[in-house]
Parts: sequence; C-alpha cells; structure tokens
Amino acid sequence: MGIFLNDPWWLILIKVVALFVVLLVWTIFNVWYERRLVGKMQHRLGPIMNGPFGLGQALADGAKLLVKEDFRPAKTDKWVFNLAPVLTAVAAFTCWTVIPFSGELEIFGVTTRLQVADLPVAAVFILASASIGIYGIVLAGWAGNSTYSFLGSVRSTAQMISYEIAMGLSMVAVFLMAGTMSTSQIVEAQRETILFALPWDRATTVDIGLSGWYALLLFPSFIIYAIAMVGETNRAPFDLPECESELVSGYLTEYSGFRYALYFLAEYINMATVSAVCTTLFLGGYLPPWPLTLVPGMDNPWLGPVWFVLKVQLLISVFVWLRGTLPRLRYDQFMGFGWKVLIEVSLLWIVLIALFPDYTLAIAVVLVAVLVLWFGRENQKTERPELVVEEDFDPFAGGYPVPPLPGQVLPELVGVVHATEPAHEEAAEPAAAAEEGKGL
Repeated sequence: MGIFLNDPWWLILIKVVALFVVLLVWTIFNVWYERRLVGKMQHRLGPIMNGPFGLGQALADGAKLLVKEDFRPAKTDKWVFNLAPVLTAVAAFTCWTVIPFSGELEIFGVTTRLQVADLPVAAVFILASASIGIYGIVLAGWAGNSTYSFLGSVRSTAQMISYEIAMGLSMVAVFLMAGTMSTSQIVEAQRETILFALPWDRATTVDIGLSGWYALLLFPSFIIYAIAMVGETNRAPFDLPECESELVSGYLTEYSGFRYALYFLAEYINMATVSAVCTTLFLGGYLPPWPLTLVPGMDNPWLGPVWFVLKVQLLISVFVWLRGTLPRLRYDQFMGFGWKVLIEVSLLWIVLIALFPDYTLAIAVVLVAVLVLWFGRENQKTERPELVVEEDFDPFAGGYPVPPLPGQVLPELVGVVHATEPAHEEAAEPAAAAEEGKGL
C-alpha cells in the first residue's frame, strides 16, 4: 500500500487526467466499434462517410449532443432532474480509480503503478461505486414526471440490484482464492502457473507455464459474473429498462442534449468498467496470456496496458455480439433466472470451494456437468400441447398468401396450382387479346 500512498501530488494529478482522457477517447472508439461490428454482423457497412473508416462519426454525434437544445419538462423536479445524470456519470468514472493497468514501473524516477489508487477492499469499492449509479437512474425516472420514465427506472433498479447480488457472490470465490480484496494483489495472485499432478505419481507435478487465471480455476464464478455484467449494464438481451417497443426510452424519455449525453457516456463507460473488472478478477489483468508467458520480455510492465486493453476490448466485442444476435428476453424470465438460478448456484459454489479449496478445478468441472445435465433434463420434461390439424386450409382464401398457423397444414402443391388456375386464365385472356391487337 505504501507504493500508492507515497505518490507525489503531481503524479496523482497526471494519473487522474490521463485516466479521464483515456476513458473519453475509448468511449468514442467503442461507439464507432460497436456500430461497425454490428454492421458487419448484419451485412451492412456501418459508419464510413465521416473521417477515415467513419471514425469521425462518433465524434460528430458527441459534438451534436453538446450543442443540441437541452430542455426540461415543465413539471419536473429541477434539482433532482439535473443531479441524476451527474450521479451516474461520476459513479462510472470513479470505479476506474482502483483498476490496475500495469505492475510496478518507474515514472520520472518514482516507482509506482499505472493505477490511481488501491485499497485493501478495492473490489468492494467498485461494487459500492457502481451502486451509486442506480440512484441516478431512480432519480431520473422519478424527477421526469412521466409514467414511461418511472416504469423504466423501477425496472432498471430491480434488475441492477438483483444482478449485483449475483455479481458480488461471484467475486467472493475470487477473494477466497486470492486471499485479498485488493485489485492489484488479485492480479499478482494469478501470476502463478497451474501445476498438473501426474496420474501415476501424484507427488510429482508438471509446470507447463499455463497461467493460473481464475477464469479457469473458478469457471462457474466466471460464467456467473459474465452473465451478471450484461444484466448490470442494461445491455441487450437484457435492455428491458430502455426497450423502445414498450417504454419509449425508459428512464431517459424526458432527457435530451448534454444531460442525455451523460447517460450515454455512462452506459459505455460502465460496459468497459465491468469488462475491466472481469479482466482484473478472472483474466489475469495486465499479465500476458499463455503461451506468451513463456516468451522472455513479454512480462514487461510497460506492455501491461497493451494486454489489459486487448482483453477488455475482447469482452466488449462479446457485448456487441450479444446485441447483434440475441432477441430481448421476457422480464419475468430474466428476473427469475437471476434469483432462482444464479444466486443459488453462486452460494453452492462458494460453500464447495470453502470446504475443498485444493480441488476447485475438479469441483468446477463436476458442477458445470451437473448443471448442463439438469438443464437438458428440464427441457426434455417440457410438455408441448398437441397440435390440432385442420385439413381444410386455403392460404389464398383472403386474396393474399397467408402462412399457416400452428396445427394447420399447407395443401398439396397441385391443389394450390389448381386453385389459382382460374385467376391465371382470367389474367391470360386480356394478354392474349393485346397480342392479337399488335398483330393486326
């Protein structure tokens, strides 16, 4: 801890300003990156006109929001309406103060880390800071004086609180394994490699240099966190608080201009935040991936930000992939999955690794296999109602082709052609008359 407390004030100021600039630039890039990647997935071009490769489009959108007319509905609470987006934005930036970008290095002769500060409970500090962002959403829905805004804020509050519980429980396994809640120490704990015992000689172990990332050793916790971080950030397929088909825009309905830009900025920063926390807790943080750990020089602390950014960007790509491929879930199913599956599995997993800390990898394999078999069996038990087959179904009865409903069967192709022959014959008579007229 002395390495952070002894930093001079000017170095702390440099770190804060650099972190602020990096997050803003990274957010602009992620906006462009998401639109571009979704365009590729859906066989579209995405932004290409403004700047090289369309890189100026996200910057232009941000500038437009800054100068756009920003108005407030007449019957809203003025102070709360203005405070809500500020709370959400501040909470999004605060989480990054305890996330390490690299190990120990020297900056202008001072030994430090590429991290603003670290705390003995840094991981819990991230959860606490993220919880403050919920207040910004609740206050926005209440102060907007709109039914759509209020329903969106209630949905978002219930969703974020529910999945924060699962997210916090997934971190407990990491704390037990690493023996600390400090983010920098958790990353350093993953520097150790996994030792494999020989089947014929359990006393002899083999070290192949495979990094001891907790994503492998604590695989159930990694999966639970990965699901919870998508629900925590209100991203598709869990974007129920902002679903335009039901709530116009949810808690953002009454916001525009700069205040809307703060929510937009906070959403993308939160997406990067949960990805950075996942990288720190489960993917080795700034440590190089295997087998690059076997290459001399790849563990240079100045290369730490490169490995860290690549891992975080890969997780952000997963967010974009989910948005471009999965439909929105039903709200009751989503909440039921969080309370009835994720939390129970997390509690069971924590008890198992607390009782048998030396067999976490084997327990993870058994637990995942049991869950897969259980879900498969539940799907087989689902009884589907018998379909009532209707023999007489004419898809052209109303003049237009209509697809069959469940239980209806399309007639034979010959019957369809035969049923449409009179229409073809009637259409053919004027055409034949026209040809005869041309001949005359």
